[in-house]
Amino acid sequence: MPLNKNERVLIMQYDPQWPVEFTRLARVLNGFLGDSHEAIEHVGSTAVPGLAAKPILDIDIVISAEEKFPLVRDKLVQLGYFFEGEKGIPRRWAFGRKDEKTPKDGGNRTWRDHHLYVCPRESRELKRHLFLREYLRNHPKKAEEYGELKKIFSENFGFDRIGYTEAKTEFLEGILKKGAPDYDLRKALA
Repeated sequence: MPLNKNERVLIMQYDPQWPVEFTRLARVLNGFLGDSHEAIEHVGSTAVPGLAAKPILDIDIVISAEEKFPLVRDKLVQLGYFFEGEKGIPRRWAFGRKDEKTPKDGGNRTWRDHHLYVCPRESRELKRHLFLREYLRNHPKKAEEYGELKKIFSENFGFDRIGYTEAKTEFLEGILKKGAPDYDLRKALA
């Protein structure tokens, strides 16, 4: 469902249900997409155990090449998503949800809020997502520092989601400079 721009930026303590809910969503997506994709990755702060986060899952569907995108896009539309374009980030295609029942899997389940993206295997943004996730998983003190910063930024920026996002950028770019351009994507997807 479209993001309500009038909602306060809310940061919560880590919830161990986040990976459980990702697994449920991935199961539905994998089943519906079949062999049209390579992987489904839980990325973003909810994918890092112990990290405080907005309670919204970030999900990347990985495809082998851009030529696969139209098929994946059409299948996601059948599940109740709508295509939002690149939203300013090349080779990362965003999808919104028509309602809280999306993905429509034949049941009447209400799903947790999530952001859904489709990325070719070699896209820069996918590499960045995976690098940040793995770095923060492997550096708990840095993850804790990031969580504390996000709490401060959410208090300082309140309803200003753009300001909140921009405030986090310097911290994240500092991590990305540690190796994201040379990140071995094959290792992350193995």
